[in-house]
Amino acid sequence: MTDSADSPSFRLAYVPGVTPAKWARTWQERLPDVPLVLLQATPAEASGMLREGTADAAFVRLPVDRTVFSAIPLYTETTVVVVPKDHVITAADEVTLDDLADEVVVHPLDDVLDWERLPGEPAFERPQTTADAIELVAANIGVLVVPQSLARLHHRRDLTYRTLVDAPQSGVALAWPQDATTDLVEDFIGIVRGRTVNSTRGRVQPPSAEPKAERPRPRTGGAPRKAGSGGAARGRAGGAKGGGRRGTGGKPRRRS
Repeated sequence: MTDSADSPSFRLAYVPGVTPAKWARTWQERLPDVPLVLLQATPAEASGMLREGTADAAFVRLPVDRTVFSAIPLYTETTVVVVPKDHVITAADEVTLDDLADEVVVHPLDDVLDWERLPGEPAFERPQTTADAIELVAANIGVLVVPQSLARLHHRRDLTYRTLVDAPQSGVALAWPQDATTDLVEDFIGIVRGRTVNSTRGRVQPPSAEPKAERPRPRTGGAPRKAGSGGAARGRAGGAKGGGRRGTGGKPRRRS
């Protein structure tokens, strides 16, 4: 493991649609002396920052190059279609790709979905970014298919979206270079996975200074008998049975 003690901060890149705020708050609580630097990047930029060492870890969209990066898949996003608020698609809560067959579907160059075949009719040209595609949807030029987080990121009052049930989905993961799994990376992995501060996974915890209490050894021969206890018990039992008679069945003698 590479030692990161000389690193003055932890640099975390994240792609659009990912919100690292909750993990950042936990980091500040647990490691207040190590600043967390958040770096927003496109999917291509995030991979480049990890390769170049300008980011220690990154929230990225799958897939990633597993020959270079380690990655922990976190969640898979719902895919939606963004449309104007008065569009006919808004009459349903969920739609399918077949419902887009007659629609112009805008396909930006930074699309993060892995399409085998694009739905609908292609637009005249492909916009550079998702933000540019949103502007085209607002101008009633077409509709846009994106992960739900990107629809929320580019929210406009005149647009809305509906779940697209049979479209490809985008998975989000935490990634870092395989040859740079530092102590701080391990700390952040623990935070993302929800481990407690005292968890034994991740960084090795120091051993407890309190000695363990020695358990008493079990007895092997059972409890010792008290001397004479067996005879006394038999005597009491015999006295009760015999009723104080002597001999075998005779009556007690009267004193003259």
